[in-house]
Amino acid sequence: MSTARDRILDSFEDILIKEGERAATMDAVAAAAGGSKGGLLYHFRSKEAMVGALCERLSALTAAEAETIMAAPEGAARYYVRTSRYVDSPLDRAIVAVARLVQQGHPAAVETFARIQDVWLQALQTCLGSRPLAEAVKLMGDGLYYSATFLSAGATAPRISDEELEAVLEQVDALVAARK
Repeated sequence: MSTARDRILDSFEDILIKEGERAATMDAVAAAAGGSKGGLLYHFRSKEAMVGALCERLSALTAAEAETIMAAPEGAARYYVRTSRYVDSPLDRAIVAVARLVQQGHPAAVETFARIQDVWLQALQTCLGSRPLAEAVKLMGDGLYYSATFLSAGATAPRISDEELEAVLEQVDALVAARK
């Protein structure tokens, strides 16, 4: 059972994803959450407070994902690239919502986005033992994620099939093996 605060934050996130930052007014968020503006203000005194809470959510989800990356039985590199598909998970939704805020230059969002990139890079580097290799793997995964998330809205957007992803993963395996 989600709390009123979570429902408000979920609504803020949803509006950011679907309509953008300008549409995510306090009134719109309160209405989407099924409450009043007064109820929203009880939990979040300002839009910046909602931005901060969304950034905290993304940071927590990223920290959990970094632990999963480092513990992945298939290896950190393969896991990171294989899971670089948008599946509308809580992490995916938080990434896209905060990315919308980054586009508008929200300082907390910009800082959070930079920090989460470092968290994933550090997790990969720890497992792979090489920063350049970690950066290469991260860029491969990020490219797949960008394509799946931001380009898939268009009718002509490239989508990677399972077979194509497996071919990419074979290249990831080759990079990792070459390092050893």
